[in-house]
Amino acid sequence: MSYKNHTFTSESVCAGHPDKICDQISDAVVDAVLEQDKYGRVGVETLAFHNRVVMVGELTAKTKKLNFKKIARDQIKRLGYVDSDLNFSYKSPIDVYIHAQSPEIAVGVAKKGAGDQGMMFGFACKETKEFMPLPITLAHALAKQIDKLREEKILPYLRPDGKTQVSVQYKNGKPYRVTSVVIAAPHRESVSLDAVKNDIYKTIVCPVLEKYGFKINKKDLVVNGTGVWHKSGPSSDAGLTGRKIIVDSYGGYARVGGGCFSGKDPTKVDRSGAYAARFLAKNIVASSLADKVEVRLAYFIGAKKPVMQDVETFGTEKASQRTIKDFMKKKLDTSVEGILEGLNLRRPIYLSTAAYGHFGRPEFPWEKIKAA
Repeated sequence: MSYKNHTFTSESVCAGHPDKICDQISDAVVDAVLEQDKYGRVGVETLAFHNRVVMVGELTAKTKKLNFKKIARDQIKRLGYVDSDLNFSYKSPIDVYIHAQSPEIAVGVAKKGAGDQGMMFGFACKETKEFMPLPITLAHALAKQIDKLREEKILPYLRPDGKTQVSVQYKNGKPYRVTSVVIAAPHRESVSLDAVKNDIYKTIVCPVLEKYGFKINKKDLVVNGTGVWHKSGPSSDAGLTGRKIIVDSYGGYARVGGGCFSGKDPTKVDRSGAYAARFLAKNIVASSLADKVEVRLAYFIGAKKPVMQDVETFGTEKASQRTIKDFMKKKLDTSVEGILEGLNLRRPIYLSTAAYGHFGRPEFPWEKIKAA
């Protein structure tokens, strides 16, 4: 964002949101393949709707036969879909249509090239300790807290699924105050909306905002805007892998590439290129070379190196463009093989990325700050 005084809103979703169910099933397949074959190639998408799951895509790997239905059921059960009254559960029928990867794609990957074309963007700024924009950081934290209190049965009446939304007012280019929080949380019919709102305000909204130095009045909190949400999950709103790309990245605050992340092995630069761009952007900001950074990459299918590698600092640079670009080259080789090896991406780490965003979480290798 270039203007100094404005309000910006970002949203997130809970792990049990229909689209996130699908992301997590797809990434569970990726991890299952990489556990057995670190060079395995995967492109799997999942569809979840009324009492049914469909898995489609391609896979080429040296693995024992995978039980795709069990992989899906394990995730659905873990996410809390165990009640038949939601018309969707881990017992719902599952259809699997997964075949071998196209040889025309495989030939490029076999030569250490990109598994697809595309452009990727990485972003970092100093608004939070995670080097992420504040609105999406708060939205993710709220979604994670909703899930935590439901799973720990502190708020046992909550059902899986949910959404969050946070609006932040900026003054002189910096976060000034949180103007509103919106929570969508399905709950059992026996609990009133007023009781749900009181609990969410006290146990979720206030603790999360206070952690980042903000407060909000209860009147500025909206819970379940229509007044009623009891039936949650894919029977109410179908889910599909890859539909939450803005949630997965920077909450709309910064540009993102053309492809989603989940369900893809790291030879797909939609995923690994975005991770590389974030790694470089974060390290530039962490090294005080600029306060706000966008790194841009682009590849064509089969390409070993990017056809575009550039950086934008939005006038916040503390060093010359040449110095920053030299820094990037030393930090990470952005050839496909360089990213895979440099960030150690050929391992089963992807299921945990598929909820609460792919960036701003220190457990992932692309979030590491590499010593100068």
